[in-house]
Amino acid sequence: MAQQFDLIVIGTGTAARVAATRCRAAGWTIAVIDSKPFGGTCALRGCDPKKMLVAGASVIDHARRMHGKGVVGAPNIDWPELIAFKRSFTDPVPSKHEDGYRAKGIATFHGQARFTGRNSVEVDGETLEARHILIATGATPATLGISGEEHLITNEEFLALETLPERIVMVGGGYIAAEFSHIAARAGAQVTVLQRGERMLTHFDPDLVGWLMEKFQVVGIDVRTETVVEGIEKTGAEYRVEASSNGQSMAFEADLVVHAAGRVPSLDSLDLDRAGVAVKDGCLQLNDYLQSVSNSAVYAAGDAASSGPPLTPISSHDAKVVAGNLLEGNRHKPDYRGVPSVAFTIPPIAAVGLSEVDARQQGFKFRAQVQKAPNWFTARQAAEPVYGFKVLVEEETGRVLGAHLVGPHVDEIINLFALAIRQGLTATALKQSIFAYPTGASDIGDML
Repeated sequence: MAQQFDLIVIGTGTAARVAATRCRAAGWTIAVIDSKPFGGTCALRGCDPKKMLVAGASVIDHARRMHGKGVVGAPNIDWPELIAFKRSFTDPVPSKHEDGYRAKGIATFHGQARFTGRNSVEVDGETLEARHILIATGATPATLGISGEEHLITNEEFLALETLPERIVMVGGGYIAAEFSHIAARAGAQVTVLQRGERMLTHFDPDLVGWLMEKFQVVGIDVRTETVVEGIEKTGAEYRVEASSNGQSMAFEADLVVHAAGRVPSLDSLDLDRAGVAVKDGCLQLNDYLQSVSNSAVYAAGDAASSGPPLTPISSHDAKVVAGNLLEGNRHKPDYRGVPSVAFTIPPIAAVGLSEVDARQQGFKFRAQVQKAPNWFTARQAAEPVYGFKVLVEEETGRVLGAHLVGPHVDEIINLFALAIRQGLTATALKQSIFAYPTGASDIGDML
């Protein structure tokens, strides 16, 4: 006989935890299911463990920049020790999350969930039924359709490497390639990035990406744009990556090849057709309330919903929207205004709001404050020459439309611009704010 619940949540990442906790607090019976260790991508396989590796790489980079400025010695990364530091965070996560669910009276299940009907799923031989089902399964590396694709390792496997190979090829040029290449290069690896497009980090302003690429060159990362990977061959413990660029064939030898060419909603294993859940081009078809257009019992949140930017705060935001709609009826819609995005390169690059191209296409009249500022105190005190900004301000209202930053501390500064955009604050209001000095935030007035 099937076990009965008010809500089944498939996944145990940020979106799953927020929605399950809120609905349980309202007295609902809840079940959560995961085929992987509890905790989700961010805590176990993504942003959190990655940032712990970035911490080590940043120390190395800063120390090297300060050579000749009072710092002596040759700092190096001990990769196994850095991975052990990362595991000091990740290893306790699954049991901590599972214990947290159980303490709240939420039933936990391990295994691959598959729909067996519009309101039912099967996991590890057990059938569960519920009034509602939330898909919060996150994302998975996209299939690239190249020969030898099975030789690619994922972000999860990279973050678990016991030793760091000498020669690494990144296939793709987005967040994963940019962040992992900076970590690996600081740890002594020779890194090559093969990017199909004209430039890396296409979600960020091209001018600022151009400034950041100077740092790629300084640390020896070989970036090849307009380069298409056509196949990967393995011979013994080595790999040969076949590629082409502008009609020219080329090959790259590597000890490790990393999939960094994008992620897609993780839906393939769910048997969605058995639940009548509509999918188009690999994405769930949802209404404005994050509800399936074809099965009203099913909702989605986070990367699985693919409704907003693929960021952890969006997963939390989506989950709050879904929980509100489940508990109160469909009256809540996600609001993705002013969502900041950061690539944790060294230094980081950040953006929020409209790009210059989007602002023009939408007909805004605005002024753009643009400057590469290596001589500002924020850059000089860190001995970091890559520092600059582009801030868009609407002429008529003075509202901040978009902010694009690269350099020291911009991963924190961008949040103030995000606040301004989300709350409709003007450039004048920001300029009138008094920030601690000298800090990265104290530069904001001069950026406007």
